[in-house]
Amino acid sequence: MCDKGVCYIVGAGDTEGIYINREDSFVIAADGGFERLGDIAADIVVGDFDSLGFIPKQKETVVLPEEKDDTDTAYAVSLGIEKGFKTFVIYGGMGGRPDHTLANISLIADLSARGYRGYLIGEGFVTTAVTNGEIKLPVNADGTVSVFAFSDKCEGVNIEGLKYTLHNYTLRSNRALGVSNAFIGQGATVSSKNGTLIVMWQEYDIKKVIDNLKNK
Repeated sequence: MCDKGVCYIVGAGDTEGIYINREDSFVIAADGGFERLGDIAADIVVGDFDSLGFIPKQKETVVLPEEKDDTDTAYAVSLGIEKGFKTFVIYGGMGGRPDHTLANISLIADLSARGYRGYLIGEGFVTTAVTNGEIKLPVNADGTVSVFAFSDKCEGVNIEGLKYTLHNYTLRSNRALGVSNAFIGQGATVSSKNGTLIVMWQEYDIKKVIDNLKNK
């Protein structure tokens, strides 16, 4: 999935910290995310810069109109796809305005449906999506994990290795059956035969998560 590396996108939202494995990576700052980067250099800065308040003097800066169909983060993802990346880590996309959070969850669901993989990092959680396939969760994770149907219905859902399991179940978007599951100290797998699932789990060791992506 990440044979070219990882495209990191940093948005303007709050984040507990930013870790970037610079090996085979690409960094895009989306508007106010430019300030969140601190000493980390961005390869591209993109946005309408309403949050930042000025246009950065970077080697590659993409200025977007204020009135547009997609968010700055979505445009940043499009740029990453143009560069050939298939795996995206998005910082600063959770918390804050709930409409932006939902937009970013929709964004990673769309990535999944198109054969890419996106991870939202924030609020003490990692959030990703899986479409017509499976995801293996970290072996040593501890705490809460929740699974939601993003599609109207997800058929053939299997949840294995967690406190509560499902086998060939149809999970629907209007019922939060998969909320507040828990790790039990072993490898866990979540899969769907037909449909897109949102999977989110508590994780405070972001370095471990990122380095694991690099090793896949």
